[in-house]
Amino acid sequence: MFCTRLFWPFLFLGCLLTQAQENFTGYFQPQVALNYDVTPFYSHNFSVQNRNYFYEDEESRLQVRQLDLSHFSNLKIRDNQSMAFGIMYRFRENFDDGPNELRFTQQYNITQKKFVVRYGHRFRTEQRITDVLTTHRFRYRFSIDFPLLGERIDIGEPYLVGNLETLLSLAKSQQPQYDQRLTLNLGWLLNKETKLQVGTEYRFEDFTAETENVLFFLTTLNFSL
Repeated sequence: MFCTRLFWPFLFLGCLLTQAQENFTGYFQPQVALNYDVTPFYSHNFSVQNRNYFYEDEESRLQVRQLDLSHFSNLKIRDNQSMAFGIMYRFRENFDDGPNELRFTQQYNITQKKFVVRYGHRFRTEQRITDVLTTHRFRYRFSIDFPLLGERIDIGEPYLVGNLETLLSLAKSQQPQYDQRLTLNLGWLLNKETKLQVGTEYRFEDFTAETENVLFFLTTLNFSL
């Protein structure tokens, strides 16, 4: 519970510090996901995600930016390795001036566990397709997670998840864009089928040119069947 009490001041302080920066945007992003095991080696993941502005153009405001619908098919190739293929459609024209987007994703994931700590490496390639542009994106994410009480996560107990991700985006007639993302989530195992996570993510977008600073407040509710 001590870690839980520390988490909320950390989020609040991060929000105050980043609002003082130039080129800063803040979002609140809730998500609901459903995981379904077809076999012990093959599963589906469906999710709905909504992104909302809470700070933009040096003023606070609450406005919907987009709605994302996603599906992933996951194939377990070893005990600690998996491959996945995903498709996502982003509805944005209904909410602001941005284009709708169709996205295809290919993913390889490998994990290893030492004592109570699990480490993960995720490699992704993506094709982001809009009416005017196709962007190819390459992503690497290092993650770490562990229970905050005891040696395993029991029902009602919290856990911590941290991610560090680097991204490269390439598109015709445009300069390469490099992004860096830092994510911290506090989660609870509510029951055998349900997890709740709340957290924050900070992004340095296009950091080799004119860096855009982006802060996310995240909530995720995961159901498993």
